[in-house]
Amino acid sequence: MTTTHFHSVSPFLGVEDLSAALAFYRDKLGFSLAWEWGEPAEMASVCRDEVELTLVTRNDAKPGGISRLYLHIDGIDDYHAQLLAAGVAITVAIADRPYGMRDFSVTDPAGNVLCFGQALPTGL
Repeated sequence: MTTTHFHSVSPFLGVEDLSAALAFYRDKLGFSLAWEWGEPAEMASVCRDEVELTLVTRNDAKPGGISRLYLHIDGIDDYHAQLLAAGVAITVAIADRPYGMRDFSVTDPAGNVLCFGQALPTGL
């Protein structure tokens, strides 16, 4: 019997303005464009390390609404400082949380919430 192993997840995030979303993810959050689809583009993927996010124009997509992601990263303080230097508004301040994570949140131009977190060292 083969053991099932999940390798990654690539969530789809709805956006109103694909160009603005791509600029935010590339220029502010440090992701790279992986691909675009459609003419004009109505879907695109951005990657950073092992994380891939697919951005798709909302247009008539149902249901509408906002997505919320939690991305586990290393070097959270350095990344937080990079985002501040890039002018990204931090919507939830960085802090050590009682659930064992140091995290903070930002909101993309379409209202999707991205939480970045790093596990706190155990045994403190």
